[in-house]
Amino acid sequence: MTEQTVAFVIDAALVLVAGLCILCGYRVIRGPTVPDRVVGLDTIATNVIAIAMLFALKTDRGLFVSSAIVLAIIGFLSTVTVAKYITEGDIITRRQQ
Repeated sequence: MTEQTVAFVIDAALVLVAGLCILCGYRVIRGPTVPDRVVGLDTIATNVIAIAMLFALKTDRGLFVSSAIVLAIIGFLSTVTVAKYITEGDIITRRQQ
């Protein structure tokens, strides 16, 4: 593939992923349940990671890859935390002795 084609595909993917973020934002706002909103936020986090990686490909900068890795870790931890809160009602539980 030529460099022009690769640039066009990256630009098209950036527009597509940005549109998907808007659709996921609708799911976060409208709900109807808390798990739906959590899945919407997790999907937005994944799409932001994809945007960072595509932008790293477009600009040839490794800084965006590092920030995407940090965003992935934060997104995973927040999803696990909210899932634990929904299932157990408490994030940090104290052990009874």
